Amino acid sequence: MAAPGSELERLVGIMQRLRAEGGCPWDREQDLRSLRPYLTEEAFEVLDEMDRVAEGGPWHPLCDELGDLLFQIVFHAQLAAELGEFTMADVCKAISDKITRRHPHVFGDEQVKGAEQVLSNWAKLKADERKRKTGRAGSVLDGVPTAAPSLLRAERLTEKASRIGFDWPDLAGVRGKLDEELRELDEAIAAGGRDAIEHELGDVLFSLANLARFVKTPAEDALRMATRRFTTRFQYIEARLNEENVPFGGATLEHMERHWQAAKAEEKALPPP
Repeated sequence: MAAPGSELERLVGIMQRLRAEGGCPWDREQDLRSLRPYLTEEAFEVLDEMDRVAEGGPWHPLCDELGDLLFQIVFHAQLAAELGEFTMADVCKAISDKITRRHPHVFGDEQVKGAEQVLSNWAKLKADERKRKTGRAGSVLDGVPTAAPSLLRAERLTEKASRIGFDWPDLAGVRGKLDEELRELDEAIAAGGRDAIEHELGDVLFSLANLARFVKTPAEDALRMATRRFTTRFQYIEARLNEENVPFGGATLEHMERHWQAAKAEEKALPPP
């Protein structure tokens, strides 16, 4: 098995060749703006393969997708290197230094009692780093990308706030808050005001994301898997209706519901991953 360092150097060399004179015309045309959709796409393809592995699928496709994502990182580093900003070696050094610095309980003499203390220390270390760089500690909420999916961002914001003690003491409090927000949503729906409904629905979703954090089930992952189940079941309905020669749009709701329940039964019959 080849060493990771030698293979990474090989990939960096390939990227340099693609961008050099006489290299690939398409790769030579790219810049940070044009690469944005590819980076996003590759990240989501990694998530897809992670879901398949979680359902008992093979690991090798995940290896391929992680490679595609790594190539995007190498590509961005090459663009920076051409401008004299930083290299792939700088990227690796920066993350290695950061992880070492933020794990003094592993790479230093500090003692911790558990994961919660690790997270609390991490927040303090980040604040100290930010203060050294900018002259101010900033907000504990800094660092959560505004472009992140909203459920993910909501969960990360509540997690960060919890690190300085702004949190519910137990799950019952979180669950009670969700009930409160659902009642307020019902009132807004009854009143019929669009802005109020949007406001209260947002509060419900935010509370659900916080609940997901408490039960250690990421809301973004849970919703992604739910939409995946919906897609599988609905396509099952379409396939059965096609076999029955039912014209498009010609099935009753009751007819489709029978196939929906059959699809659910097939799922339950599958062995666990």
